[in-house]
Amino acid sequence: MLEKLKEKLVELHLELPKNHLVTWTSGNVSARDPKTGYIAIKPSGVRYEALRTEDMVILDLDGKRIEGDLKPSSDTSSHLYIYRHRADVNGIVHTHSPYATAFAALGKPIPVYLTAMADEFGGPIPCGGFALIGGEEIGRVVVNSIGDSPAVLLKNHGVFTIGPSAEAAVKAAIMIEDIAHTVWIALQMGQPDEITPENIAKLHQRYLQDYGQ
Repeated sequence: MLEKLKEKLVELHLELPKNHLVTWTSGNVSARDPKTGYIAIKPSGVRYEALRTEDMVILDLDGKRIEGDLKPSSDTSSHLYIYRHRADVNGIVHTHSPYATAFAALGKPIPVYLTAMADEFGGPIPCGGFALIGGEEIGRVVVNSIGDSPAVLLKNHGVFTIGPSAEAAVKAAIMIEDIAHTVWIALQMGQPDEITPENIAKLHQRYLQDYGQ
């Protein structure tokens, strides 16, 4: 079932350690199949390099197992909560990428100091409150805090990104870590100026309309 989607998920999971967003088995990617509405998600505690398409767990939006023998990610309930409350989302990524998570540890959003951030995110990266792992609480914080951004920090925890596809969510996870790294370096040297909301809007609109093929 959903073989192409599961193959894509295996490929996208490998992007997380490749881009230094996760260590060992932390973090996960999930994807929603728009046709069936089913969710494919990483199994809990399986190392990235060992993942196979048949390891992916397929669930419905209520968490009923449709396919797969392994236990799904410990973040599954939160992923499902986000999918149930955001019909526009078909991909979710969770990481503890170090620079972005450093801001999360302090409960600090990331202001727009860089044009690349205005381009990709169209505004600051918000930081939601603290929530325990295992139930829907983290998903609720994500939905209530993320606003129009594709990324949100969770206090004392890490990063969640969303997108119209799993690939878009992975891209956002990679970009937010790169931006957080650069912002951290800048803050060691001084206090950067924020880009004005007017210019953020112009940069973001240009990126959406003109960038790429």
